[in-house]
Amino acid sequence: KNTLALLEQTSTMKRLFGFEKEDISSWHRLVCLLNRPTDPASLGIFRFLFGMLMALDITQERGLSHLDYKYLDGAPVCRFPLFNFLKPLPMDWMFFVYFVMFLGAVGIMLGCFYRLACLMFISSYWYVFFLDKTTWNNHSYLYGLIGFQLTLMDANRYWSLDGLRNPRKRNAHVPLWNYTVLRTQIFIVYFIAGVKKLDADWVEGYSMKYLAHHWLFDPFKLILPVELINLMVVHGGGLILDLTAGYLLFFDATRPVAFFFVSYFHCMNSQLFSIGMFSYTMLATSPLFCYPDWPRRFFGRFPEFLQPILPFVSPALIPSSSCVYPKPPSGSGEQQEEAHAAPKPTTPRLKHKFRAIFTILYIMEQFFLPYSHFLTQGYNNWTNGLYGYSWDMMVHARSHQHVKITYRDGVTGETGYLNPGVFTQSRRWKDHGDMLKQYATCLSENLPRFNISDPEIYFDIWVSINDRFQQRIFDPRVDLVKADWSPFRPNSWLMPLLVDLSPWRTKFEEIEGSLDNQTEVVFIADFPGLYLENFVSEDLGNTSVQVLEGLVNVEIVDEKKNYSLQPGEKMQIPAGAYHKVYTVSEGPSCYMYIYVNTTEAELQRNFTKLSELQEKVRNGTETEPLPPELQPLITGLDDQDSDHSVIDPVVRLFLKRQKRMQEVKKRREASMVERFQRFVFLMTAIALRNLAVGLPPLEQLTREVAYANMKEPETETNQDERLKDEVGHGEL
Repeated sequence: KNTLALLEQTSTMKRLFGFEKEDISSWHRLVCLLNRPTDPASLGIFRFLFGMLMALDITQERGLSHLDYKYLDGAPVCRFPLFNFLKPLPMDWMFFVYFVMFLGAVGIMLGCFYRLACLMFISSYWYVFFLDKTTWNNHSYLYGLIGFQLTLMDANRYWSLDGLRNPRKRNAHVPLWNYTVLRTQIFIVYFIAGVKKLDADWVEGYSMKYLAHHWLFDPFKLILPVELINLMVVHGGGLILDLTAGYLLFFDATRPVAFFFVSYFHCMNSQLFSIGMFSYTMLATSPLFCYPDWPRRFFGRFPEFLQPILPFVSPALIPSSSCVYPKPPSGSGEQQEEAHAAPKPTTPRLKHKFRAIFTILYIMEQFFLPYSHFLTQGYNNWTNGLYGYSWDMMVHARSHQHVKITYRDGVTGETGYLNPGVFTQSRRWKDHGDMLKQYATCLSENLPRFNISDPEIYFDIWVSINDRFQQRIFDPRVDLVKADWSPFRPNSWLMPLLVDLSPWRTKFEEIEGSLDNQTEVVFIADFPGLYLENFVSEDLGNTSVQVLEGLVNVEIVDEKKNYSLQPGEKMQIPAGAYHKVYTVSEGPSCYMYIYVNTTEAELQRNFTKLSELQEKVRNGTETEPLPPELQPLITGLDDQDSDHSVIDPVVRLFLKRQKRMQEVKKRREASMVERFQRFVFLMTAIALRNLAVGLPPLEQLTREVAYANMKEPETETNQDERLKDEVGHGEL
């Protein structure tokens, strides 16, 4: 009866939102509300989970596992920091930075020297984050935000080592704004991501259409065709979930439904994408929307003998000066009981008001930032801003067909070409004008070492976004070394996206559906007055170009002949030669290449036969002796084997690919204990030793790093072959 009476007295707004209308009727009441004493249990559990996931993330997505490759000392590497004055430290010091970050994450997890641990984590995290724009994504940005938020919160008041050391912190109240900021942040992640998915490409099913073929969607294939799975499940389901998840998690009545769909969504994402700890971090945020005391009720169901190692289940909470408490009635027993306890602030102090202001400003800033691209126009390309802080997750899919970097000696006028990606370890520079400007500047500083004076750098980059035509993204006639760029002005050398040609995508599907499995097609659109210079490899047989819209002239360079083509006309392109396709119509031209990769098809057939033969030899079903050129299928490749030995070249390529796949499999299937042992302790210990006593002999360092990377040290022969196989990181 008392419970029913209490429910009747509670207003609808109190039941739905957790506060009364009067609590936000004045500034004083709002400050009291945001600093209202709240159970620290849910916040403490989230702190533990977040710290644990960040410790795992540091060895994976943050890059500790390949730090020796990423920060090579003395190597001429072009980097892409947010601010050009930011530079990476020497490699051993970078290991130290990561070690500090790792200790900070563990300190957050354990709640040990909590505030210091948070500062260690976020200072090193944001330094590494700002060092490289090419690794930015939305969830990495989110980790940094949560780390910053936790630094200002009292998340060590529950299930923490700090609480064991200091009884005043153990089980003490935390102010409500701690939960408000975190819950609002997660709401923004979901809701803004949903708003961004209202983009026409997402609604029409072009952004992530390849996902419908993934095995995770096989159950849907029992009742729906792949086209509808793509449109309704992948895109429609993703849109609805993002728009509604934040609301459904907030309200008691809809929270169980939200938990089911959100958990299912993130578990699927963990299998669909290589996004590290993001899915698990988002799963860890969901309980924040429950009542703050849920851990006490949950762990209270465990057997009593486990209670000493589990979080507190006692509801007895300690007052905290971080909160503002309601004034008790005068002369009440509560006032007498608390006479010897820590004082309870009943009037907001300056720190309480400051924290309320911070909460409001932070939330406003987070709602504004995803739409702030009108300020930072220099970072806008076909999509707005640097990818990573706008929550436009998976809305745009890109493919690159053709990338050409041309240099011109400013003194002699000599021209030449660079391997796309030379001096870099990333590919994302292709889509961002700010990074392209940085890359051009870096190339101009490195090329004089190759006797190229005062170089001019020109980029010809062809991109397709969301299954549109392949087209230029930047003007290939502009020398980007001297080109003007500002973060606050639009790029004058950015080419417009040909959105008027988007309806052609329906026709693309019809054309692709009419081709056999061996035939491939590439759709091209170009601007008037420009031309595409292309080389048809001898591996590509039966290559032809056909005009879809506009007028083009095709020049066969070696033959010095020109051919005019109109819509519907096509011509054969000779293999092993250069040709140029000029757009001569007043508007953009559209055409397509149709070709068959005969060499790749034959190679795949040979690989299949060799794999079958190798399996027969191993299981004893092959009775005929193998000829000498096939013997390595049994014995493997020797380090001393040279290209001039009797081994069949196809067999050599087959065995090399097998070896690479085995190494990748070994690293992927390594246990978490092994990863931690090798990457966290071994690599970090090596770096700290180098800082303390100096570098050991090169041979010893090579063996140590190879062991930590779970692979055999490379001989000189191995290194020479690897350099031959890899393109784009060494030569001009």
